[in-house]
Amino acid sequence: MGDDQHAPGPRFTGAGRISEERQRLLSGVGDDLWGIELLRFAIQQAVADLAGLGGMVHLGRPGLGGGLRLVVTSGLPPAFAQEWERIDGSGPLAPARAFRDSAFVWAPLANLVPGMREPDATAGESRAWPAGTAMAAVPLLGPGRPVGTLSVVTLSSQEPSAGQRAFLDMLGRWAGERLSKPSGPPPVSSLPGSQEQPTGSRLPQDLPAVGTWDWDIRTGDVTWNDATLTAFGIAPETFDSRIETWLGAVHPDDLPWVLADIDEAIRLGRMYSTEYRVCRPDGTTGWVRVRGRLVVDENGEPARMVGTLWDVTRTHEALGTVTGPQAHNSERAATERASRISQLTRALAEAVTVQDVVDATADHILPSFGAAGLMLAFREGDHLRPVGFTGYSAEFIERISRIPAGSGLPIAEVLRQRSPLFITSVEEYIERYPKTAFLPAAGGKKAWAFLPLIASGRPVGSCVVSFAEPRQFTGEERNLLTALSGLVAQAMERARLYDREHTRAKELQRGLLPRELPPLPAVTSAARYLPAGTEMEVGGDWYDVIPLSANRVAIVIGDVMGHGVSEAVTMGRLRTAVRTLADLELPPDELLTHLNDLVSDLGDDFYATCLYLVYDPTTRGCVLTRAGHPPPAVVHPDGSVHFPDADPNSPLGAATPPFDTVELDLPDGSLLVLYTDGLVESSTLDIDQGMAHLAKALTSAVRETLPGTACPHRDHAAAPDATGLRCAACLEALCDKLTTTLLPTDGTTDDAALLIARTHALPGDDMASWPLPEHPKAARQAREHVRAQLSAWNLDALSTTTELLASELVGNVVRHAKGPIQLRLLRSDVLTCEVSDGSLTTPRIRRAAETDEGGRGLQLVSAISHRWGTRYTATGKCIWTEQPLKAIAPALLTEHSGLDLYDPLDD
Repeated sequence: MGDDQHAPGPRFTGAGRISEERQRLLSGVGDDLWGIELLRFAIQQAVADLAGLGGMVHLGRPGLGGGLRLVVTSGLPPAFAQEWERIDGSGPLAPARAFRDSAFVWAPLANLVPGMREPDATAGESRAWPAGTAMAAVPLLGPGRPVGTLSVVTLSSQEPSAGQRAFLDMLGRWAGERLSKPSGPPPVSSLPGSQEQPTGSRLPQDLPAVGTWDWDIRTGDVTWNDATLTAFGIAPETFDSRIETWLGAVHPDDLPWVLADIDEAIRLGRMYSTEYRVCRPDGTTGWVRVRGRLVVDENGEPARMVGTLWDVTRTHEALGTVTGPQAHNSERAATERASRISQLTRALAEAVTVQDVVDATADHILPSFGAAGLMLAFREGDHLRPVGFTGYSAEFIERISRIPAGSGLPIAEVLRQRSPLFITSVEEYIERYPKTAFLPAAGGKKAWAFLPLIASGRPVGSCVVSFAEPRQFTGEERNLLTALSGLVAQAMERARLYDREHTRAKELQRGLLPRELPPLPAVTSAARYLPAGTEMEVGGDWYDVIPLSANRVAIVIGDVMGHGVSEAVTMGRLRTAVRTLADLELPPDELLTHLNDLVSDLGDDFYATCLYLVYDPTTRGCVLTRAGHPPPAVVHPDGSVHFPDADPNSPLGAATPPFDTVELDLPDGSLLVLYTDGLVESSTLDIDQGMAHLAKALTSAVRETLPGTACPHRDHAAAPDATGLRCAACLEALCDKLTTTLLPTDGTTDDAALLIARTHALPGDDMASWPLPEHPKAARQAREHVRAQLSAWNLDALSTTTELLASELVGNVVRHAKGPIQLRLLRSDVLTCEVSDGSLTTPRIRRAAETDEGGRGLQLVSAISHRWGTRYTATGKCIWTEQPLKAIAPALLTEHSGLDLYDPLDD
């Protein structure tokens, strides 16, 4: 309010300065304060101005037999309020006189009698007041007549000053006029859809717009004033004062909500606030806005419910939500709502993830209701976990997450009770949930719809639709929001299950694929795994890079047919089996034979393709075998691309060994490009066309790297080749380029894997080998060769240990195997010492007794080397040991240090 007609009465000076300040406070009250809140505010101002004990407001109408009825109190004990529930309008009590005479009344209260009983008119004022207590009462003046009274109880026997009386008179007129505004807050012109309404206009009405009602819960009797009867379209002479008549007047679609609100108010002792449609006898439909409160008896049991009522039909006419003859916009509104529900239903049906559900809900529900915020949350333990929100700050959501669910959060309460809750104002929120009274200001919202999300009879979470301004929820809005919450609940449950399984599947996929490819001297590598559509995300494509002895490396890629978690698990089993078999140093064809047996044992429905190759940097040779898998693309340093021509064999699980193999000679700096069919094949592209596209993309990428230029990712000189792809970052960029070029932009229909490895030949200066005689003196010669070569390599710190290793390995060959004997040293990131012979027997560590003179050679080898093993060759076997060069340590043996100088074979 801000004009003079809402602030009648004189201006105060001097002693009335406080009242003048209160008058200015009233001038700043907006139209969002109405009903019970308006009356409670008026009481608080009057009590503060008179320094009173408390106050109360009665509503009624002169001449009615029911007199005045108490609708709200402030600062007075419940026992006192019970004494003043009803007042005879023709009696001598101060509120009755003020109401009857439309004038200020001041009356001392005397004749103290123990107990708080019904006011006794014959005793003058009351029989329940202490000496010196007085009451001031002023009428609430509506247009032409009073609608009720405002009374203040004080301990002072001195009459209020002229300024205080003037303020009380002004307060009574101010509250009475606001109560008499028929459309209730806010003004029709401020509502969406209002047309040709001047700002602040109100609709005229003969009777006061504020209705009063009094319902005796125990007997079912209902008392209405004329305004309430008019709102329902019922003639006073036909009203039978029965609760059943009222129930019959409530619109059938709104009746469940009305009864639910009343039941909650009675059960929890809370204020009753709702808005619903009424079916009038003349066939029209009206809207009423109702506030009420519960009255209990002396035992604390619910006895009555009293309150106020406003006819807000014209407001809903402006919004197009009225049915009946006056509902010219109802058909259009219904069509729009049906369209919104249809759009939301389609959007939720297409939503896959929880975030998809949040986005769809925000896009369709918020505009439909003019809402400003949305939050969806799951309950986890004692806290709520918001999973999506809009219209709130991240700080506010984090603050909500830290509050225990049992600490007065309505979003948690509706989930427990499985019943929606609609709060129309900040004042109502604070009254209901005082423990979390700070949240409305923190969240910046002033009305809320708290909706439980129930899917298949099970609560899955809560939804909050919030508004920037106070809002009354109609029965139709409540029904619609509740129906929509059911759709959201089903979508949320489905999306949450998807997200959970999707997360588990991705974790499984990450756990089964290499987290990172190892940096090896023989190859620099990079890889990509690209899942299929969003509904799958995991599959059976896999790859690996496995270090072998003598700087050799095994590269493998495979594809388990099908998609999903089961295929991913099968992929993991195959990858584990390959690593185990590779550790046995089996040739590629033998390894795939064992792998074929494993897949066959899984059942007739399991098939997989696989390509396995071994690259030897000492010879620059590559041996590969494939089982139903596309061939690798080989890019030579000159930029040429070709695919090795060999029999692909059948897929694992359907193949009949032996597997054909292909041997390649790879110049230093060659690229090996391994891939699965998802990269080169689709429903519109056969595999031959896809491989041609891959070759073209590789040629284009290689030509873009100029020879002789420095690598952009490292500070080193260019290698003498045409590719310029020299480091892992270069290969990562090449992976990105190939996948971007070859895969469709709208996602793949099959998962795809890509692995690129650049080969590095071991320089001749890092290799040394010597033939040894089949003679006991071979061990001494081996030590001499080792000592001389390590000195030339500046690795003298490893000489003692390596001499001992070579001596033990050669001694075992002389004793237990046969020639020819070959000693080889390789220098890379490790020092490799190899001894080859012509025997196929496998050496093994055995336990030697304390009295045994031998049998400890391999124990010693295992103790002083970092890694050792045996592999078979075309002419026999090779026993190898490795020692890291990055952390050269002193000899591990001290008590047996003499063994590196003494060899029993020398004797």
